Formats: sequence, structure tokens, C-alpha cells
Amino acid sequence: MHPNAEILQQLFSGLNQHDHEAMAACYQQNATFTDIAFQLQGKKQIQAMWHMICEPEGRPADIRAMFHIIHADDHAGWVNLIDEYTFGPHRNRVTNVIDSHFCFAGGLIVSQNDFCESRSWAAMAIGGFSGFLAGEFRFLRSRKAAGLLREFTRTHPQYLP
Repeated sequence: MHPNAEILQQLFSGLNQHDHEAMAACYQQNATFTDIAFQLQGKKQIQAMWHMICEPEGRPADIRAMFHIIHADDHAGWVNLIDEYTFGPHRNRVTNVIDSHFCFAGGLIVSQNDFCESRSWAAMAIGGFSGFLAGEFRFLRSRKAAGLLREFTRTHPQYLP
């Protein structure tokens, strides 16, 4: 197994174990992360997001990731991923199919870009007209995600700049 495939294995195994510290160890200090809601810069922000996902409201999450490493070499990686979890105050059940693309340098992740169908995710996670709007407009997802992460970092000062 390529060493960068081992990094990807550690990342997603860490997600299944709700171990944000093991996940954060996979990223370089200046790493970036983007998905349908987040645009994060730096390992500290990325770890805060994973911490928030792994331990929402101070309790272990129910997130489970099924993943298949499609490719990993010295520079790039690609993982097919299915995350299953509950989301939001109504505890909506979400099954999110993701293509996760990576760039590596020095044996660590320098960028991660996750792609999924935003409309499908929003219909499951939020539902109704609000879900329709969130599925259509990235700025709504981004604004909500940024607010959640800002509140999380306020109560977890180790992630403040």
C-alpha cells in the first residue's frame, strides 16, 4: 500500500472512530478543505470541523464512513465515500455519497476537495422548502456551516487563531 493510501486509511478510520486528533495528524499546517458547505484554510480550522463532526454537542457522533481508496500516489488521491449520520435538531437521517480528491506533499494532505450532490444532501439533511433552498444556493450552506463552526470554536478556544 502506498504511504499516502495509508494516510487516507488513517483519515477515514479516524472518522469512524470519532478521533479528530488522528484525522488532524493527516494534514499539513497550511492544508485546505472544501466541500458543499465549508471552505477551510489551515490544519487548525480543519481539525475544528472534524472535532465538531465527531463530537457534536459534546457527545459522540453517530457518523459512519464506508470508503474505498480508488487511487493514491506521491501527489494525488481519490476516495469514494458514503457517510451515514443524523443531522440537525430534527435528527434527519443522511446518506451522503462523496467523491473526495486529495493532493499530498511531504507525506501529508495539502488539499481535500469533497464533491457530492448538494440537492440530494439538502433534501435529506434539511428537507422541505429550506432544504430546497440550501440545495440550490451554496451561500446558504456556507453561511450556516461557518456559523456552526464559529460557535464551536468559541466554546473550544484551542481552535481560535
